[in-house]
Amino acid sequence: MARILVTGSADGLGRAAAASLLDDGHDVVVHARSEARLAPVEDLLARGAGRVVGDLAEVDQVRGLAEQAAAHGPFDAVIHNAGVIDGPALLPVNVVAPYALTALVPASRLVYLSSSMHRGGRPDLARADWSGARKTLTYSDSKLLVTALMAAIARRWPDVLSNAVDPGWVPTRMGGPSASDDLELGHVTQAWLAASDEPEAQVSGQYWFHRRTERPHRAVHDEAFQDALLAALAERTGVELPHR
Repeated sequence: MARILVTGSADGLGRAAAASLLDDGHDVVVHARSEARLAPVEDLLARGAGRVVGDLAEVDQVRGLAEQAAAHGPFDAVIHNAGVIDGPALLPVNVVAPYALTALVPASRLVYLSSSMHRGGRPDLARADWSGARKTLTYSDSKLLVTALMAAIARRWPDVLSNAVDPGWVPTRMGGPSASDDLELGHVTQAWLAASDEPEAQVSGQYWFHRRTERPHRAVHDEAFQDALLAALAERTGVELPHR
């Protein structure tokens, strides 16, 4: 049995992953932006899931969430599922929060939600307003950055399994009703990477789509770009990655 934190698990793919992992007998901690947002996961809480609450758009709340998580830990895995598709909160939620939680919530396995759209992202940090005061980058940019974060962690922490997953364009609240990929497959790869003992799942630094590895944007494995990203995120959050 593994202990696994799933961010953004009040609905969509995060909820599906949390429910699946509970079904498999794992110890799961769900996350919602606010107490009110926990209502849709009352059934998971009734089944024994733990809970943490915090708005990932706010750095102080991310720190508070990490403190709540510590009461449930240590964790075997964290699935960084939470994300937004537009607006000023793009960078705080999609990139800054995963970085801060990675630094503050130790785990043996890390799974970051990416997107095929990351291939249209631009590896340009100069325009980024990490505070969320204004929107400066696109969704594609944010997913390129979080995928590069995954690769940076895999390089910096060789004892941690760090991977990114493209769940497909699925008909969740964020994906919309026109999404054409299979919703039932959308959570499978991240749950598998977080908990499976199969040798195929015990790798690091990979970009996945439906349990198959694919080649990401070339900037993902650019070490200079990774280092610049980590430095920018450390400056924004005041949190340095621990040495492993």
